[in-house]
Amino acid sequence: MFRKKLSLVTLLLSATTVLNAQDVPSSYMPVVIKEEFQSIVKRMQDAKAAILKQHNDLLNDRYDLSNKPSATATMTGGKPVQEGVRVKLPLGTNWDALSKMSAEEIKGQGVFPKGFLPLPHPNHPEGGMLFPKFVIDEIKRQEQRDLTRFDLDFDIPDHFLPPFPPAIFLTTRPDLGDVSQGQLVTINNYFQLFNGLLNPKQIEGLRLLVTPFPQQQFNQTDDRRTLTPSRGVACLDCHSNGHTNKATHLVGDIRPQEFRHRINTPSLRGVNIQRLFGSQRALKTIEDFTEFEQRAAYFDGDPVIATKKGVNILERGSQVQFMAEFQELLDFPPAPKLKWDGKLDPKKASDAEMRGQVLFFGKAQCSTCHMPPYYTDNSMHNLQTERFFNPVLVNGLMESADGPIKTFPLRGIKDSPPYLHDGRLLTLDDTVEFFNLVLELQLNQQEKQDLVAFMLAL
Repeated sequence: MFRKKLSLVTLLLSATTVLNAQDVPSSYMPVVIKEEFQSIVKRMQDAKAAILKQHNDLLNDRYDLSNKPSATATMTGGKPVQEGVRVKLPLGTNWDALSKMSAEEIKGQGVFPKGFLPLPHPNHPEGGMLFPKFVIDEIKRQEQRDLTRFDLDFDIPDHFLPPFPPAIFLTTRPDLGDVSQGQLVTINNYFQLFNGLLNPKQIEGLRLLVTPFPQQQFNQTDDRRTLTPSRGVACLDCHSNGHTNKATHLVGDIRPQEFRHRINTPSLRGVNIQRLFGSQRALKTIEDFTEFEQRAAYFDGDPVIATKKGVNILERGSQVQFMAEFQELLDFPPAPKLKWDGKLDPKKASDAEMRGQVLFFGKAQCSTCHMPPYYTDNSMHNLQTERFFNPVLVNGLMESADGPIKTFPLRGIKDSPPYLHDGRLLTLDDTVEFFNLVLELQLNQQEKQDLVAFMLAL
């Protein structure tokens, strides 16, 4: 009798433990999906409109999203640069008054601009890789491979995004200029475009970079986010032509979900001069990063899910090295106003650009982190933006500290909007206002304009 009572108590305690465990956040995602695929699709499609409205309301509350192209400044290839500060100010404030307030005053009065806060994923509790529609359309046209998600659409308007398809410049053949011939490089055309320009190792590396492999949302399993089973994604689906189309995701190395940062795809241009990679910059070579992406980042840093969905294990001594060798050929776009040392040639630069350069290396403190000739220090810096606001949960993201952020190169920066790691700053004007406030620089309006003019010349 005593043993039976003990067994019953043990059973009840075990059941209670299981129930309680379901309420505790886990580092692991469920491997066995109990819901039918068509049920998942219907549930998510039914919720899609409300989710997108909530996120679009947030964007419109934070930003002026209208199309205001520059009449003079263009990206490489001719796409107009978007002008003006797009972050909206709290009612009753202006940029000049705000910049004169201390961090404590801004935090106490709750007037830190919302557009300077971390930007949530369009559906932060769900997350996952998400592509602009023009990328989806071109890949579908060339490969009949569909990167459309049934549950979400990309959020940032096209006029704020990089040129597409972007130009490709090679460190080995600067005489050729743009070698993409105006095409998006895919598995269908890479050979005809690069045969005769690259050596056999580099061509094989490029082939692997344009070959689709399974990924968390794009795969063959019943917990994918595409209507039909997917072959997956290729490295250059996000890094179009070795640059970026600003496809977005959540970093794989933070838990729980509300603390995971949104990350927009960085450019691969100039990776040969960079020394820190990955969302926490724990990877020291492009080879490390290439292997890590395939093994873990494609699957939200979860090796169990990776095994289920089809992880692509690359051979380090050949495949990874070949992929890295091609990536390290990707050069920055030409900057005809810069000398060999990365600074402006006074005979070619405008007065505004020259004034901006003086500010960049002086009062604005930009060169503390962004040193020529490539305008990076290959380090990380913590801006401590949490000084200016109280943590708050917004659309599933805990708006809190960013932590250390990599110093990305500023060479060719006009080709890479929107800015900061999560794309919260839509224009270079926004970026200048952000750093003017966070670094307490006290720049006047003319100085801000001159800084933008200088960065457009880089």
